[in-house]
Amino acid sequence: MKVWHLLLVSSVLIVSCSPNNVTIDNSLQQLFDNNKVTGTFGIYDNGQGQFTIYNLKRFKDSAYLPASTFKIVNSLIGLETGRVSDEKMVIKWDGVVRKFPGGDSAKSWNRDLTMSQAFEYSAVPYYQEVARRIGKDTMQRYLDTMGYAARYNKAVIKTIDTFWLDNSIKITADEQLGLVKKLYFDQLPFQKRTQRIVRQLMFRESNANYRLSYKTGWGNSENGNAIGWVVGWIEENNHPYPFVLNFEGPANMDMINVRLNILKGALKQLGFFEGKK
Repeated sequence: MKVWHLLLVSSVLIVSCSPNNVTIDNSLQQLFDNNKVTGTFGIYDNGQGQFTIYNLKRFKDSAYLPASTFKIVNSLIGLETGRVSDEKMVIKWDGVVRKFPGGDSAKSWNRDLTMSQAFEYSAVPYYQEVARRIGKDTMQRYLDTMGYAARYNKAVIKTIDTFWLDNSIKITADEQLGLVKKLYFDQLPFQKRTQRIVRQLMFRESNANYRLSYKTGWGNSENGNAIGWVVGWIEENNHPYPFVLNFEGPANMDMINVRLNILKGALKQLGFFEGKK
């Protein structure tokens, strides 16, 4: 670990929203209702310093397992410590044939992968190996330095290759928005190269009007409900708008489609995708 990391004061990943800079948009509720889930959505207009939030209580006061959104942090720490050299580094498949919850073979996971591929396919085994290479003590020091998932309780690692999946740490939507906002602006306690590579990993789509970058997450709460996340940012006219979507619903829900239905529906309803922001 670099010496300057040890000198950093903890960087708590909470965005500063107050009644003066928050617009509550309850019209977004219909998107959650239509998809039969309960959740929250928040987006930050960096240029104006203004938040638009649906379900402020859940946004600020409820914490959930990060699931695969933790791949953002795992990537940052893996790159910074040199356990991962760059986004092209391959980790060999361990030969274990894995299946997705529906029973389909996880073909995109069951092969050798680069970090870029593992991030895109949200390959759990690749990132479990990255976490094991980082090690529990080093991982814990970085989480402490970042103030990651510390809104209510300090994030304490129990099992190094499952702690972001097993509800042993939990994070609020508020903290997730703070994380991606700081990542976008190179404000996390990592080298700029490290943050640049992870931003590139998060890029998903663009056209003449916008550029959209995000990471999804899918896990289960202690009561068996499915927990969904999408965290990232949309850029229009060179202005970034960090966002976070969090929701929960039945364990057998169509997570992949629901996530994007709500995300793109919310962004469209708020006037994005037309290059007019």
